[in-house]
Amino acid sequence: MKSCYCQTVILRGCFVGLISLLLWSCGSPQKEQRQVFRYNSTVGVSSLDPAFAKSQEVIWAVRQLYSTLVEPDNDLVIRPSLAKQWHVSADHRTYTFDLRTDVYFHDNDIFPGGKGRRMTAQDVVYSLRRIMDPATASPGAWIFNGKLSADSGFSAPNDSTFELTLYRPFHPVMGILSMQYCSVVPHEAVERYGKDFRNHPCGTGPFRFFFWEEGQALVLHRNPDYFEKDSTGQRLPYLEAVQVSFLESKASEFLLFRQGQLDFMNDIDASFKDEVLTKQGKLRKEWEGKMVLRKNPYLNTEYLGFLTDSNNTLVEQSPVRLRKIRQAINYGIDRTKMMTYLRNGIGTAATAGFVPAGLPSFDAAKVKGYPYDPAMARQLLREAGYPEGNGLPVIKLLSIPIYADLANYVANQLQEVGIHIQVEVVQKSLLLEQTSKSQALFFRGSWIADYPDAESYLAMFYSKNPAPPNYTRYANKAFDVLYEKALEENNDSTRYELYQQMDRMVIADAPVVPLFYDEVIRLVQPNVAGLFGNGMNLLELRRVKKN
Repeated sequence: MKSCYCQTVILRGCFVGLISLLLWSCGSPQKEQRQVFRYNSTVGVSSLDPAFAKSQEVIWAVRQLYSTLVEPDNDLVIRPSLAKQWHVSADHRTYTFDLRTDVYFHDNDIFPGGKGRRMTAQDVVYSLRRIMDPATASPGAWIFNGKLSADSGFSAPNDSTFELTLYRPFHPVMGILSMQYCSVVPHEAVERYGKDFRNHPCGTGPFRFFFWEEGQALVLHRNPDYFEKDSTGQRLPYLEAVQVSFLESKASEFLLFRQGQLDFMNDIDASFKDEVLTKQGKLRKEWEGKMVLRKNPYLNTEYLGFLTDSNNTLVEQSPVRLRKIRQAINYGIDRTKMMTYLRNGIGTAATAGFVPAGLPSFDAAKVKGYPYDPAMARQLLREAGYPEGNGLPVIKLLSIPIYADLANYVANQLQEVGIHIQVEVVQKSLLLEQTSKSQALFFRGSWIADYPDAESYLAMFYSKNPAPPNYTRYANKAFDVLYEKALEENNDSTRYELYQQMDRMVIADAPVVPLFYDEVIRLVQPNVAGLFGNGMNLLELRRVKKN
C-alpha cells in the first residue's frame, strides 16, 4: 500500500523525528509539500490561550486558531469578522453587533459527539468577561480598564446580537476589540482544561490545533468548516497546514530559508543584513529570483524622550527644560543618513509627527516634523542663551545595548552643532524602571501600537495618564481638550483632523525626538502568493497559496 504523506521535523541538530506530523489522504509528497506553510519562531510560543496573546509569537499562533468580532484589514481599517455589522448609539456609548450565524467552533471532544457547536453571542460575553476576570490573570486585562463594567458592559440580547456598553464614549474601542486578547473561546474548553487550556486550544479560526511539542514544533491543520469564502465561493484557507519550528538562532533560520525549508522569514538579523540588503534597503542582485523582499510600514515609532515635568528637580537643573534646546536637538539629527548607514534603509526617517506611517490618519503634508537643519539648531542654541553651545552642560542620554550605535550616532551629530551628549548604556529593565519613576531625563524609547488607532500613540502625551504611557510627563491643557474630544468622535475624517492637530502640538513642544518609523521586513519564497503584511505585523495566512 502506498504510504500517506509523512513529514518529520528535525530541529536543533540532533533532535530527530518527533512523529508523523501531517497525515492526510494519499498523494504525491511533492504536491502535499506545497500545501504546508512553514515558518520559524526564534522565541518559543508560551501559550495558545488568547487571553495570554501578548507577544508577537503568541499572537501569530493564536490568530490562526481564533477569530475576533472585528479585525484590521491590510490598510488597518476595522472590518467585520465574527460580526457582520455594528451600530453605535446616539450617545456613542453602546455598540450593537450583529453576529454571523454560520460560525462553528472546531470539532472537539468537549462537545457532544465531538462536533463543534455554533458560536453565539453568549460566547462573546463569556470571552470578554474572562479577560477582565482577575482569576484569569490575563496580561490583557488592562484593555477595558476604566472603560466599562465586566458585569454590565457586555450583554447578549439573543444568540446573534452582542452589545457592549461603555461608561463614556471611547471610539478606539473598535481597535481594542480587534486585539487577539478578544478572541472568542468556548466555555466548555476553559472549564474542562482550566490552566491547561493553553495547550488544548479550541476556536473558530481558519486552522485547528493538531500538535505542539513546546520548544520544538507546532502544527495546525486546515479547519474544513471555517466560515469565510473567497470571491469565487471557495472556502478559506487554501493551505492544508501550518508548521512552526523554534530554532533560536536567526543565522540557522536564514540557512533553512535559503535551503527552501522555510516559506518566509520575519525581520533580518544584523549579522547578515549587509549580505542580503543594499544600504538603500533593496535586495542585493545575487538574491533576486531566489527570494522576495517585502516591506511595509510597521506601527512602531523609535524616539528619544525628554522628561518635561517642571516640578521634578532633574528637569529644574537641566537645559532640556527649555523648549528651544529640545527643538535644537531635533533639528541637529540627520535622520535620513541614519537610516542609510545604521538601518540599511529599513524604516522611514521620522520627519513628520510622532504618529507613524501606516495608520489611516497619518499625513506627512499636514503634520511636519523636523528636517535636518544644523543652522536652525545653532540659531535656537543662541536664542536659548548658549551660542555655539558655550556654557551648555553635557546632557546624558540613556540607551539599551542594541541601540547603542544609534545613540552614539545621535551624540556625534549633535556635537557638530555644539550640543554634547554623553551616552550611557543600561539594561532594558533598568531603563524601564527609571522612565516609569521619572528618573530618566533623556532616554531612548520605542512605542508599538496595541491596536490600529493613533490614540494608542497620543495617549502617551495625555497629562492624566501615568507612565506608562506618559513617560515624558508631558502636560498641555489644550492637547488634553482635543484628546478627550477625539475619544467621542465617531466621524473618521473629523477624528483624524483632531489627531493631526494634537500631533502638531507635540512636535512644536518637542517632548520627544522622533527618529524613525519602523518597517515590517519579510523574506518570502518565490512560490508563496497571497502573503500580505500590515502595520500591526500580523501573520495573515487565510489567503496564502503555494505554487
